[in-house]
Amino acid sequence: MRWHKRLLVAGVAGVLALTASACAGGQVRGAGGTPQPSNPAGGGTPAAQANDSTFVYAPNHDVVTDWDPATSYSNEIIALSNIYEGLTRYDSESKKAVPRLATEWTSSGDGKEWTFKLRQGVKFHSGATMDAEAVKKSIERTMEKKGGAAYIWDPVDKIEAVDAGTLKFTLKYAAPLDLAASSGYAAWIYDVDAVDADGKKTAGTGPYTIDSWQKGKESELTLKAYEDYWGGWKPEQYKKVTFRVTPEITTAWQLLQKGEVNFVERLNPQLFAQAGETRSVQTAESPSFQNLLVLFNTAAGPTKDVRVRQALQLAIDYDGLAAALEGSGQKASGLVPEGLLGHVTGMEPKQDLAKAQALLAEAGFGPDLAELKLNLTYGIGDEDQKLLVTLLSSALKRLNVTLQAKPMNWSAQWDLGKKEGQDVFVMYWYPDYPDAYSWFLNVFKSADKPQFNLSYLKNGDIDSAIDKLPELTATDKLAAEDQYEDLQKKIIQDQAAVAVPYVQKYQRALSSDIKGYKDNPAYPNVVFFYDLTR
Repeated sequence: MRWHKRLLVAGVAGVLALTASACAGGQVRGAGGTPQPSNPAGGGTPAAQANDSTFVYAPNHDVVTDWDPATSYSNEIIALSNIYEGLTRYDSESKKAVPRLATEWTSSGDGKEWTFKLRQGVKFHSGATMDAEAVKKSIERTMEKKGGAAYIWDPVDKIEAVDAGTLKFTLKYAAPLDLAASSGYAAWIYDVDAVDADGKKTAGTGPYTIDSWQKGKESELTLKAYEDYWGGWKPEQYKKVTFRVTPEITTAWQLLQKGEVNFVERLNPQLFAQAGETRSVQTAESPSFQNLLVLFNTAAGPTKDVRVRQALQLAIDYDGLAAALEGSGQKASGLVPEGLLGHVTGMEPKQDLAKAQALLAEAGFGPDLAELKLNLTYGIGDEDQKLLVTLLSSALKRLNVTLQAKPMNWSAQWDLGKKEGQDVFVMYWYPDYPDAYSWFLNVFKSADKPQFNLSYLKNGDIDSAIDKLPELTATDKLAAEDQYEDLQKKIIQDQAAVAVPYVQKYQRALSSDIKGYKDNPAYPNVVFFYDLTR
């Protein structure tokens, strides 16, 4: 939103056998063989019954805004994560990167040289062989495109294809390249000669390819099994997947009960409680790295005045919102969710309408002064965002502020935001890989043409501090912690560019006959369909 940024699913549940051993020049970070679909029920024998059904995912928003794996940076993560693969994948249980297209890797003692051993026998959907030269070309193309999350490769100075199965990276500065290579964006490996921007074919190595894509239609996208997938196939796995766009939560819930859809990424608290008591449905809950951002236009309009922005921060009923979410979200403390380097305690926001009124009065607005009208955009069909808007509208009404709130499809909301077309922009954010840097670089670093810097903040001191984060994280974690805390105080308190009401708790509902589902906060709202059996 990005989801929204995007969207801010699912896990690596036992798909890889990991070993570790010492090796010259550093530590072997991972080793693995062929993944097997997880099947807690103990099935998976050749005699298992074939799964002829289609898995139906019901997102509340359009799925694909960009088909290019180099530049993709939005909702299509839920599809592309099943079409493309990276060198590594993040395991949220071990909190480490684990093998995917790379089977093992080493790093030098100073963290500036990384060597990856590639999995053998892997083919792209185009039929071409996945080898070191192809991987090199893929990453170099992503770097050259400079789109989306390509910044994850910024530390890279040089890439060498040592031989067909070995890739060597030389870095400009120390960085956790194994984590970067697990990113949900810009880390995908693809055949550079087969990339198709129109969604007619795919160029990845993953278990699925495109069957059909009809932009704007209810059943927007259907995927089918790539029969030559290196991991192989078993009869009980899902070989066909459809994304059925369903904006209204109540409709999605009804379709799930009828068996017409298999996965709903989010229900409201009442429906989620009902789902827990429904025989044909199972539920899943897990913490996330996804928080809600309320971004204030610092460049133009009435919110250009920092006092107005501070008043808006103070008008949000954070406790009331958290209570109404009934466990599906918890109050945020700063920009960085718990579980990531850079999380700060003691920064939980509080509503203070008296102080908000005083600040508005200083700016010339209030109950006995001029009426203030503000335009706000948020995600259509998102009940949690709608709740925030309802509570904020009510509080602001008492301060003679009218909030003209408009629910929008993400693509339209984002297009308007890039034109600086609103005073307040509500969206989710989550990291590209499990590192807090993503919030600061993407959302709050100065940008001449806004992408996700939708508060339009421009501050040289903040920019300089953001630029130092990656190397500090790799070389001096205590200094990185201090830098993150200082940045959050400057952005939230001094600049008042954003309010952060809550961090989401993922609450899913899915058909009871599905086995192997697991959430992974590093890949928000992604279901790794290959891991599922029926």
